[in-house]
Amino acid sequence: MEYRVGSVGRVIVARFGDGEDLLAGLADIARKEQIRAAAFSVVGGIKGGRYVVGPEGDEMPPRPVWRQLSDNHEAVGFGTVFWLDDQPRVHFHGAYGRGDTVKAGCLREASEVFLVLEVVITELLNLDAVRELDPASGFALLQFRQDQGVCDAADHD
Repeated sequence: MEYRVGSVGRVIVARFGDGEDLLAGLADIARKEQIRAAAFSVVGGIKGGRYVVGPEGDEMPPRPVWRQLSDNHEAVGFGTVFWLDDQPRVHFHGAYGRGDTVKAGCLREASEVFLVLEVVITELLNLDAVRELDPASGFALLQFRQDQGVCDAADHD
């Protein structure tokens, strides 16, 4: 394990309306506000989107198992924003419930809000954290670019 210690910056509260794209909206906020690193929480409704429920197996690169949200669902979740090159990349995992059925997974495409969705974004400062393409997995993974202040879990036994 590797980690860095940063600090909290601005807190942004956003309200997404019916039909808006959650993932695109979060990326827009990060670009407009120049938020380089953030954590966010989501609560509200989702009526559309494609999400991943895990890989088919253990091989690399992983082959995602896709699912589709096509009706309105209650939604709650957590995510992060870190940049890949010159663009913010949103990583969001959520639970989506309708009736007695709950689904969970990584929302990746075509997200569409139902009625209202509230988001609280917490900016993370003093971290040199970015996303970099990992050749083995094909994913844009979180990486720390700066060696100063490196913390290794083994150092804290």
